[in-house]
Amino acid sequence: MAAVARTSRLASRLASISRPTIAPRASIPAFQRAGFSVSASRTKSEVIKETEVPVSVYNPDAKGAASSTPGHFSIPVKGSRPSAPPVAEENDTVTPLDEKVYKQMPRTLQKMSVMGKVIIITGGARGLGNHMARACAEAGAKAIAIFDANQDLGDEAAAELHQKTGLPVSFFKVDVRDGNAIDAAVQNVVDLYGPPDVLVNSAGIADSNIKAETYDPAMFRRLIDINLTGSFLMSQSVGRAMMAAGKPGSIILVASMSGSIVNYPQEQSCYNASKAGVIQLGKSLAAEWAKYNIRVNCISPGYMDTALNKVPALDAQKKIWKSLTPQNRLGDVDELNGLCVFLASDASSFMTGSNVIIDGGYTLY
Repeated sequence: MAAVARTSRLASRLASISRPTIAPRASIPAFQRAGFSVSASRTKSEVIKETEVPVSVYNPDAKGAASSTPGHFSIPVKGSRPSAPPVAEENDTVTPLDEKVYKQMPRTLQKMSVMGKVIIITGGARGLGNHMARACAEAGAKAIAIFDANQDLGDEAAAELHQKTGLPVSFFKVDVRDGNAIDAAVQNVVDLYGPPDVLVNSAGIADSNIKAETYDPAMFRRLIDINLTGSFLMSQSVGRAMMAAGKPGSIILVASMSGSIVNYPQEQSCYNASKAGVIQLGKSLAAEWAKYNIRVNCISPGYMDTALNKVPALDAQKKIWKSLTPQNRLGDVDELNGLCVFLASDASSFMTGSNVIIDGGYTLY
């Protein structure tokens, strides 16, 4: 009866929506309706195996001032991975937490910072990942390493964050499907700054407005490889580094509310499946790695007002999304920041295996 009542309420609410005219499917390619850019090689599932990982490192000069000249070098990628882990647009200002200020803060607020932590953020070249990188810098991070597949945007993001904060920031051009490249990059983070304290895995792609019966299997494999396999490979590599150092750590996987519910009106079963896998992966790793004092939690955003959603082709659907959200809006790009910092900080030290939905109330209905 509860399910019938819920369906009735949803149907009633949808009936009250003044539905704008949506262009026929044939007139708008699926990827344009979803607001995604696609290259000619989109459906290829092959991972480009890197023999070297390009790295750009931005460090303060001898006087502690931000340097405009990065250090460029490449690190080799080994041909095989070990089979077992070791046992052992808004306000653009970014002001890092000063150590003197930190020492004057009450103990509770100190615990809610990431003072002195080494943080790796994937997908940090733009969008939600970039905003979370900035938040970690403001919250006292010792150093930040951005992993992203886009060389130009990644270098630009690292240079900008370093210039704004004076913090050590590195960019690693890494495809999260390439386990050997990930291992090489993580090891270099250890060499540069020490073992990572936090991983924020924000890299991912989204396919939407594509019927399951017409979805290209090669696209599905690519989606799973980036969203789910990438989450596993990054967690595995960073987890190994934490275990080897014998230090506690926090791994944050960015999933989606789509891993827990079915979206409306767009059809995106494959994307939903990939994010459901991320949530279950996070829970399972949390159970396995608690003995190493490594916490694993998921952030599941609702509809966010990112650049990908700011396209005319999505205007009709966005009106429906908003109408089904109690707060009647999309999330701002910086509204995951507080949750990210909390999960990365010692304030959440007794929290692991959680999937925190942050969606303006969308999943309440």
